[in-house]
Amino acid sequence: MTCAAKAPTPIPAAPRDGHGPHIAAACRRIEACVKAGAPAPTLHDLAQPSGLSPFHFHRLFKAATGQTPAAWARARRAAALRQVLPRSPRVTDAVYDAGFGAPSRFYAQAGAALGMQPADYRAGGRGQTIRFAVGQCSLGAILVAESARGLCAIALGDDPQALVRQLQDQFCNAQLVGGDSAFEQHVAQVIGFVEQPAIGLELPLDVRGSAFQQRVWQALRAVPAGQTASYAEIARRIGQPSATRAVAQACAANPLAVAIPCHRVVRSDGALSGYRWGVERKAALLAREQA
Repeated sequence: MTCAAKAPTPIPAAPRDGHGPHIAAACRRIEACVKAGAPAPTLHDLAQPSGLSPFHFHRLFKAATGQTPAAWARARRAAALRQVLPRSPRVTDAVYDAGFGAPSRFYAQAGAALGMQPADYRAGGRGQTIRFAVGQCSLGAILVAESARGLCAIALGDDPQALVRQLQDQFCNAQLVGGDSAFEQHVAQVIGFVEQPAIGLELPLDVRGSAFQQRVWQALRAVPAGQTASYAEIARRIGQPSATRAVAQACAANPLAVAIPCHRVVRSDGALSGYRWGVERKAALLAREQA
């Protein structure tokens, strides 16, 4: 099975201050350097076409994209790495193809970029053991998966087989095995938490995502059950008030339904907006928590 390639990060929408074209051009310039295997442009070089100081441009870039220029470059290299690793004959070849200047820099970032060791990712997760089970709850089918670190996937849906296929795509070539009695207890805890949110969920999580996603997901876990927060509020809480769209994208990428409560995030007008596992399920989860 071949790992599905991760979708590229979209160029951010233009801010209303008129500097959107300069931000978008900087993103494209970084992307071009990554594709060419060249070092990322300096902050001074990125700011120069806009006529802004590096400090001012840095602030505008972060407000528009949710990341600093350096973090954006790291994210693009990580995406390039995920694409080239499976087809590279050696990990070292992938290091340079993805634009890392030296193996030492690559290995310093590999864990955060991939969520596992480079050799394991290159093999499509081979060597990783993921225990999983599919069951039923009042919201439909539920899939729970666990790595050696903790819960790595919780998904809701109508079709159990579709949930399994999604897990296979997420951890292609990993060893997917049925859970033992201890794991079945964890599954029961997750289902119990879905049905009665007040009992809480005290299980370790194996959360794999970018640094920005991790910050958003941590902020989501700080929203108390029974309460909601807007995307704009979450953006303010992580110190990036203009990154509302990036926050919404991080919510959509959440791999752990209910454990990372992205269902508690609503639009500024209180509307439910979207939900990865269906707006009806989002409404049901909120109703249970607010009861």
